[in-house]
Amino acid sequence: MNEERNRPLGALLAAAIVLMVAGAAIVVPAGLTLNPADTAATLAAVRARPGLHLLELGLDVLGWLALTTAGLALAARELRVRPGVLVPAGLLALAGAAGLLHDAGNLAVTQLAAAPDAVPAAQAVLLTAKWSVNLAGLLWTAATAAAALVLPLPEVLRRIGAAAAVSGLAAVVLPWTAGTAGPGPALEQVGYALHLPVLAWWAVLAWRWLR
Repeated sequence: MNEERNRPLGALLAAAIVLMVAGAAIVVPAGLTLNPADTAATLAAVRARPGLHLLELGLDVLGWLALTTAGLALAARELRVRPGVLVPAGLLALAGAAGLLHDAGNLAVTQLAAAPDAVPAAQAVLLTAKWSVNLAGLLWTAATAAAALVLPLPEVLRRIGAAAAVSGLAAVVLPWTAGTAGPGPALEQVGYALHLPVLAWWAVLAWRWLR
């Protein structure tokens, strides 16, 4: 892919990562991670800071939308030249779509927070949203592994991509270790940390394509 054609794709990936990191920087310190393990406390947190919650949600929606668009753009651009790129591109777009489904659930919780008897319904929505973002993480991890295999990259970047995919897979598997209780806030933070290598690897690709 030549430099001029690379730049829009690099910009989309960079925007997706920056927006998601900005959203996480808001939600984690504010205690708005929306954990279904304590639904009542989650709804109280949303009621207490609805503006901050909606700001973070807006950033996250834009981030997942940018990721979806980046996957579609990569697929369209490489369809004739390198058909194998359709695999990571499609997985990337699907990851963005799953992330948008996650945000749709979180938006529903915003409205449910106003209802005093909405805890059972909110818990079901939160559980769906949490597993949707877990699916998004799995798809993004698979896209990372596939991209490291088929994109024209230096060998060292391929190896780093493979290592990042292993870390991302560990983050996806982590919630399953919590059993029926589900992951608590501390385990969620570990999951976020394990996903960072995936984000960092795609950030490097974005930087290379923006140059």
